[in-house]
Order: sequence, then structure tokens, then C-alpha cells
Amino acid sequence: MIFQRAHRSLFGEILDWMLTPLLLLWPVSLALTWLVAQNLANKPFDRALIYNVQTLAQLVQIGPQPQARFTLPQQASGLLRADDADNVYYQVLGGGGEVLLGERDLPAPPRDPGLGERGGQPSLRDAEFHGLPVRVASLWVPVEGALGPVLVQVAETREKRSVLAAEIIKGVMLPQFAILPLAVLLVWLALVRGIKSLSELEARIRNRRPDDLSPLDESTVPQEVGPLVASVNDLLMRLKHSVATQKRFLADAAHQLKTPLAGLRMQADLAQRQGTTAEDLKQSLRQIGHASMRATHTVNQLLALARAEGGGAALTRQPCDIAQLTIEVVQDAVPRALERRIDLGYEGPESGASGCTHLGNPTLLKEMIRNLVDNALFYTPSTPGQPGVVTVRVRCDPFSRALAVQVEDNGPGIPAPERERIFEPFYRVLGTNVDGSGLGLPLVREIAHRHGAQVSVDDARPGQHPPGALFTVRFPSGD
Repeated sequence: MIFQRAHRSLFGEILDWMLTPLLLLWPVSLALTWLVAQNLANKPFDRALIYNVQTLAQLVQIGPQPQARFTLPQQASGLLRADDADNVYYQVLGGGGEVLLGERDLPAPPRDPGLGERGGQPSLRDAEFHGLPVRVASLWVPVEGALGPVLVQVAETREKRSVLAAEIIKGVMLPQFAILPLAVLLVWLALVRGIKSLSELEARIRNRRPDDLSPLDESTVPQEVGPLVASVNDLLMRLKHSVATQKRFLADAAHQLKTPLAGLRMQADLAQRQGTTAEDLKQSLRQIGHASMRATHTVNQLLALARAEGGGAALTRQPCDIAQLTIEVVQDAVPRALERRIDLGYEGPESGASGCTHLGNPTLLKEMIRNLVDNALFYTPSTPGQPGVVTVRVRCDPFSRALAVQVEDNGPGIPAPERERIFEPFYRVLGTNVDGSGLGLPLVREIAHRHGAQVSVDDARPGQHPPGALFTVRFPSGD
């Protein structure tokens, strides 16, 4: 490009692509104009030369055999007079090459014996005579009985031709010197007018408030910019949804942390009252420990959810043995199951089994399985008459490469209308009376989504009461 810039500019690039061909074609136009001018300048003078050589050829007469003679009458000599601009030379050669009249050293053309047979057609050529460029008209005149055809030549210097060609070039090119800057100016103004709508769009975006995420008006932009504006609007809508989700998440998180922190402060105030007995102090300490554990659990889940929702660059993937991760989670959950008097079991292959490997992040996958198991332990009631049962399964098929993790319980189950809402942050099913944060299942879905897996909820025992709940995480095949 002719106009190079440090930073890319749409205006500059369009201007380059429009002006570069124009400026490159201008010298080509000059060259073509010069060639055309030369051709136009030659035509009238060439016709005059042909007329002169034909007139001289008519004066060739038969002389004493085998010669021809040439006589130039006084009235014909006016044809060969030089003018103020050019010199005219002529030459008449006999059939034997003798000079009958005119210049002796005027160069002769290549002889073509067929010229006489065709009736003698004049030919034109460029030559040099006495160091000057000349235009020469030649004619072979057949003479009966002579040794050969007589050559008649008339030569003229090229000064008038050059002057006429220069006048033609000036007449054509001088207006172009005025038209070219005008064309550049018109192109510039057209581009300024064409990108005015882009400048207005830039100004509208620049003048927006930081919290204004409303869509841009597509009706005021050119058709070519419409897809870009539509994409920006789609981005703004997704950003607006993301900001709203983050605000709601932060508000819910603050609310969830407020409760255990308020409990901590209340129990601390109770412990400091006068007349507090040792038993009351121990009870307050137990309540403080319970509230601190609840706050710690909520904070840990918030951090895990934030880590799961982080960028793809933060997710380190490696082959993970799902069976081994599940067995480790079940083993870690045994003390909690015993405390709640729940029968916790595992069904599936041992670690290292074929077909149980998935490419992912082991920490996040283990957190996902742990939250499923904790959710089942928290929401499954257990009584001596009807003990709670939680079964964790790993199903893998090395042939179909199907891999799934299931967590089944015999609790109250989840009503169908609420099976989608339980994956929303801080949402808990009413009537469960379970002290949870509502972050476990959203974390499960987010981690599963990051690993290309799908989470589904069904009744463990359809038609029975209680129906129980069956959570299934299906991993994509082929890993």
C-alpha cells in the first residue's frame, strides 16, 4: 500500500485500495496517451509522404534502353521544399542502382521483388539520415525494359510530428492534472461521508454509562455493520445476564454468611454474660463451633464454585480414574454416614479397571462426587424403623466406552417441578429442614459441564413411597 500506518484504520485501508489503483494507472494512462498521440501525429504526415512519393513516381520515364530517366519539372519541385520546421529529402534510383536524382546516401529499404508484381505499393519506415531521425516513404516503380524497378524515396524529419504529438499530449494530460486532485478529494469526502455512521456508533458507545448494557440501535447503522452490531448486542445481553447472576450470587452469599456469623456473635455474647455456668459456656462453645463449621463449609463451596466457573486455562486436565476417585470419596464419607446412621455402600469396579478413565481435573471431579454423596447423606432421613440407605455406583463399559457415576438414596426424593431449580445457587427444597447452603448441586452441574458431562435427577424407586432420588452424571464417550 502507498499509505502505510502504524495502526490499522478502516478509513485508511479503504482509501489506500481506492487511491493506489488510481495513482498506479495514471502513469499507464500517460504512456498510452503518448503512444496514441504519436500514432495520431504520424497519420496526416504519412499520407502527405505517400502522396509525394506517388507523385514523384509518376515522373519516371523510359530512357535509352536499358535505363530509365527521371525529370523533375519546376512545378513539381514545390512538393519537396523544406519548411521552417522540417527538411525534406528525396532520392530516385535506377534499376541498376544508379542515382537518377536526389540524395545519394539516403538509406535504401530492403528490396522485395514482389513489389513490382503487386503494382508497386508505397511503404513507410523510420530511419536516420545525417544523424537526424526521419520518416521515409518508399515506392518501387516497375519500368518495362529497364534493368529493374526504379526506387523512389521521400524522407522528412520528424520535428512537426513531435510538436503535434506534444500538443495532443498536453491537450489530454493537462486536464488530468486538475482532475486527479479533484478525484482524490471527492474520494476522501465520500469515505468521510460513508464512515460517518461508524463514527456516530463509536460516539454512542463511548458516551454510554458503565452500567448501561442495553442493546444498540441497529436501524441507524449501515447494512454491512448490522451483523457486528447484532453480535455486540448478543454479547451485551450475555454480559447483562452474567452481571445479574453475579450480583444475585453475591447477595445470596452475603445472606448465607450473615446467618452463621450472627450466630457466632450471639453465642459469644451469651458466653460473656454474668452468671454463665460452665455448662452454658460449653453449650455456647459447641454452638460457636457448629456455626464456624457451617461458615467454613459455605466459604469452601463458594471458592470451589468460583474455581469451577473460572476460565478454561485454569483447568488442568489429566487421565482420571473415576472408580478410584469415587472409592476415595466414599471412604472419606463413612464417618459422616455412621454419625447419621446411614448405610453407605459402593457398587462398581475396583480402581484401575478398564474403561473408567476420563480426561479431566481430579480435584474438581472428586469435589463433584463428594457433593453428590454429601447431598444424599444430608437429605436422607434415617430412623430405627426405616434406616437410610445411600448407594454410590460407577458404571463403565470398555466396549461402548460409556461411563457414569450414580448416587442413589431412599429419601423423600425431589418433585419433578423442582428438579431443575435445585441446580440454582442457594436454592433448597422447602420442607426438608436440612441445614445446607444450597451450593452443592450448582457446583456439581458446573464441574460436570466443564468436563462435558450431563447431570440428571430421577426417582430411585418410581411409584413407591418414599421414591428416593437418583443422581446420574454421564460422561461423554471417547475419552
